[in-house]
Amino acid sequence: MWIINFLTDVFFPKFCFGCNKEGDWLCEDCKSLLNILEHQYCLCKKPKRLSFAGKCKKCKSKNLSGLYCALNYKEDSLTKNLILNFKYKPFIKTLNGTFAKLIIEHIYVSENHPKEIFKEGILIPVPLTKKKLKYRGFNQSAEIAKSLSEKTNLKTELNNLIKIKNTPSQTELSSEQRKENIKDAFVCKNPERIKNKKVFLIDDVYTTGATLEEASKTLKKAGAKEVWGVVVAREE
Repeated sequence: MWIINFLTDVFFPKFCFGCNKEGDWLCEDCKSLLNILEHQYCLCKKPKRLSFAGKCKKCKSKNLSGLYCALNYKEDSLTKNLILNFKYKPFIKTLNGTFAKLIIEHIYVSENHPKEIFKEGILIPVPLTKKKLKYRGFNQSAEIAKSLSEKTNLKTELNNLIKIKNTPSQTELSSEQRKENIKDAFVCKNPERIKNKKVFLIDDVYTTGATLEEASKTLKKAGAKEVWGVVVAREE
């Protein structure tokens, strides 16, 4: 494995997206400039800062148990640049490790995070349709989940939650249009594998929350005890 990594570094070197220094996609100096969130926020359109991980009274009816989000998408151009190069061409798949590190740092610097947050938990990435997967070549949420799995020793269920509906891109849709667009888009193939489990639902960016909410509804119906959203950045 080290030989493959060595040859990859030699022939396909990484350059920091912040300062263009060779070595990694995000060097330590540029990482230190990112505002990794130290607090938890609710799921509302105008999120409230919380003193605990979870939801406020207004979003209590949501299927998601809460959201872990490392960065503010709109706040920093470097964050945008990293995510856009991961999701869109040139599709830099190996950014997954960088994102996993940022997520874990956020969780452990957050105020009042549960001491045994990962106990009896499993990781489930938001799935893509076969068409979208073929176009991109990989599921970006699954790659983040794989890297998180390596760093937390949590099991990843890669092919349990599947997307059965070819939905148009959510990018240009309003909040209500997104909800309708993603409605009934997911199904859980093996409910017995998530029954009474704490699920960490992995995605890259949280915008209106329509996708994570619909996916969490499917997982809760399948028997999941809790479903927590885990993303790199939040757009709102």
